[in-house]
Amino acid sequence: MEILKSINPATGEVVGEVSVTPGVDIQAVVDRAREAQPGWEALGSEGRAEVLKRTAVILLERAEAHGELMTREQGKPLKEAVGEAMSLGTGLAHEIDEIVEALAPDVLKDDRFRSTVYHDPLGVVGAITPWNFPMSMPHWMILPSLAAGNTVVFKPSEETPLCAQAYADVLNEVLPENVLVVVHGADDQGKALVQSDVDMIAFTGSREVGKHIMREASGTLKRVVLELGGKDPMIVLEDADLQKAAEFAAFNSFRNCGQVCVSTERIFVMDEIADEFEATVAELAGAFSVGNGLEGSDIGPMVNSGQRDHVLAQVESAVSAGATVLVGGEGHHDNFVTPTVLTGVTEEMDIGTVETFGPVACISRVSSVDEAVERANDTKFGLGAVVFGGDPDNTEAVARRLTAGMIGVNRAAGGVSGTPWVGAGESGFGFHKSKDGHRQFTQTRVLTRSL
Repeated sequence: MEILKSINPATGEVVGEVSVTPGVDIQAVVDRAREAQPGWEALGSEGRAEVLKRTAVILLERAEAHGELMTREQGKPLKEAVGEAMSLGTGLAHEIDEIVEALAPDVLKDDRFRSTVYHDPLGVVGAITPWNFPMSMPHWMILPSLAAGNTVVFKPSEETPLCAQAYADVLNEVLPENVLVVVHGADDQGKALVQSDVDMIAFTGSREVGKHIMREASGTLKRVVLELGGKDPMIVLEDADLQKAAEFAAFNSFRNCGQVCVSTERIFVMDEIADEFEATVAELAGAFSVGNGLEGSDIGPMVNSGQRDHVLAQVESAVSAGATVLVGGEGHHDNFVTPTVLTGVTEEMDIGTVETFGPVACISRVSSVDEAVERANDTKFGLGAVVFGGDPDNTEAVARRLTAGMIGVNRAAGGVSGTPWVGAGESGFGFHKSKDGHRQFTQTRVLTRSL
C-alpha cells in the first residue's frame, strides 16, 4: 500500500501519514457515495441541518488541537491557525440556516398557473481542496454540498492530508456511512475523481488545473465550481490615509506567507505620495518576524521548497529587470522567505503578471487614476481588488471601474455575510457563499400546474 507522508514545512519532520487511495478504486468510492445519497436526501433539508449542526460543538472543542495540527502541517502562525479552526464551529449554525433558506422552494403564479422552483440535490459532488486554508476551504465546499442533500467524495491536497482528515472525521462522527468519503493522493487521484461519474466537481486551486478539470468535465457536462486564484491589485489614491493603506498592503501581502488567493500582489500608487507610502510599507514589512508558527512568529514558512523556489525566482528575475528591493530580498533559508518589498515593478516582469503566492509586496508608481485602473485591469485574473482613498464617492467610483469579482473600498475585498465569494475572468467559474452560491450545488427544477 502506498503511503503519503505529511512534512512540517518549518522543520522538515514527518507530521504523520495517510494511505493513498489507488486511482483504480476511485470509481468504487463514488459508487458507495451514490448508494448512500438517496437516504441522506430523504432526511429533508431540516433533517440534514439538524445532523450537520451537531458538528459545531465538536469543531469548537477541537479547535486548539486542529490549529496546532494546521501549523505543523501547513506552516501558518498558530494564532491564525486556531482562528481558522474556530471559525468553522462559530459560524456553522448560521451558515446552515442560510443554506436551508436559500434552498427552500420558490413559488410564482400568474392568472392560470402556479410554478414551484425546487433546488434538488445533484447527486455526488467531488470536492478537491487546496492546502493554504486546509480546513476552511473544505468547509466551504462540503457543507453546502451536504446540506443540499448531495453526498461527497473529498480529495484534499497532498500537502495537508492530516488537516483534511481531521475535519472529515468530525463530520463523519454524525453523518451516515459513505455520505462523506475521503480519498488521499495527488494528481492521479484528482484526475481519477474528475473522470469518475460524479455529478459535480468543486475545486479551488491553480488556473492551469482548473482549465484541465473544465475540459475533462465537458465530456459529460459535469457541473463545476472553480476558484482559480488571482493577481489582486491595490490602488492608492492621492487623498488616501497612507498609514491605513500601508498597513493593509503589508498585512494582505504577507499574511499566511502570502499564500492567499486574495493576497495583494500588485500595488499602484500615485507618484505624489509614493515616497511616503513605500517607506511606510517597507518599515512595516521589516518589523515582521519570520519563523516556526508554533514559536510566535508573525510569518511562517512557504508550504514546500517548490513554492519557495518559484517566489525567489520571481524576485530575482524582477531585480535583474530593474525592480528595486526596498526591504528583504535576502536572508531566506530552508522554506522561510523574508518579507520583501519591491518597487519599480512592471508588466514586462514575470512577477508583474504571474501569480506569486508568496510574501512579496510589488509597488508600481503611476501618474494618474486612469493609468492605475488600466494597469490593474491588465490581467487575465479577476478575483479581488481594493482601492484606498479619502473621498468615499470618488474612491467607490474608481472601484467600480475595476473588473475583479470583489472590490474593497478602504478594506479587504470580501463582502459581508450573505454576499458571494466570486471571481471574474480566469479567476473562477461559479462561486461560493450567498443564496446563489449555495444553489450552485443543486439542480433547479420547475414544476408547473394549473390553478
